[in-house]
Amino acid sequence: MVALTAQTMATEIRRQQGLSKNIADLQASVSSTKKLNSPSQDPQAWVQVSEIGRQQAQQSAWKTNINYGNARAQKAEANLGQINTLFSRAHELMVRASSSTLNASDQAAIVAELQGIRQSNQEFLNEKDYQGVPVFDDATPTLVPVARGVNMDVVGTRQSVSDGIDVNGTPMTLDDILAQAVAAVQSTVPADRAASLTSLEKGLDHVILNQSQQGIRGDRLDNASTSLTDIDQGLAERRSKLEDTDLTTALATIQSQLLSLEAAQSAFARINRQTLFDLIN
Repeated sequence: MVALTAQTMATEIRRQQGLSKNIADLQASVSSTKKLNSPSQDPQAWVQVSEIGRQQAQQSAWKTNINYGNARAQKAEANLGQINTLFSRAHELMVRASSSTLNASDQAAIVAELQGIRQSNQEFLNEKDYQGVPVFDDATPTLVPVARGVNMDVVGTRQSVSDGIDVNGTPMTLDDILAQAVAAVQSTVPADRAASLTSLEKGLDHVILNQSQQGIRGDRLDNASTSLTDIDQGLAERRSKLEDTDLTTALATIQSQLLSLEAAQSAFARINRQTLFDLIN
C-alpha cells in the first residue's frame, strides 16, 4: 500500500509539473506573441515556418531588385522625356528657319540653340546616376532578377535609343540628325532645311517609340511588384497561423490550467497530510 501510494504521489507530482510547464509556455507565448519558440514545441510547424522564412527572404531580395529596377526605369523615362522635349524644340526651330527669311542675328541664335540642344542630347544619353551606373545600358541590357526564373531588362541600351534611325533609307543617329539641323540652318539651300525637317520628325518618332518601350518595362516591373506583394501577404498569413499566439485562446487556457493546478495542489496537500497521519498512527 505504501509503495502504491508513493507511486501515485510521484505520478501526481509529474502531472502538476507538466501543468506548470504548460502554463509557463503559454505565458511566454503571450509575452512574445509567438507560440513557437523552439522546434520541440511543434516540429512540423517549425519546419514549415523555417521554409516560409526562407521564401520571405528570397521575396525580400526580389523586391529590392524591383526597387532598383524601378529607380533605373524612372530615370531612363525622365531622360527620354527630356530628349523628346529637345527634339520637339529643334523641330520648332527648323520650321521657323524654313518658313521665313532669317537675318544673320536670327540665324546665329537658332544655330546656337541647336548646338546647345545637341550637347544636351548627348548629356542625357550618356548620363550616369549617383552610383555611377549609366542611365542607359551600353550595348547589352542588364537583366534584373525579379522572381524565380524571371529576369527583366529595365532600361534600353544607349545604342537602341540613339542609333538605327531610318531616314529615307539612310541610317542615322540622334546626334547625326541634330548635326544636320545645325548645318541646314547655316546653309542657304532650302532643300537642306526641308531634309532636316524630315530627319527631325523621324528622330522624334524614334524617341517616342523608345518612350513607349520604356513605359512597357515600367508596367512589367509594376506587375512583378504587385505579384510579390500578393505572395508576401499569403506567406505572412500562413506564417502567422503557424507561429502567432491566439491571445484569447491562450489567456483562457492559462486561466483554466491555473485553476486546475491550484485544485490539484490543494487536493494533493490534503491527501498527503492524511496519508502521513495514517502512517504515524
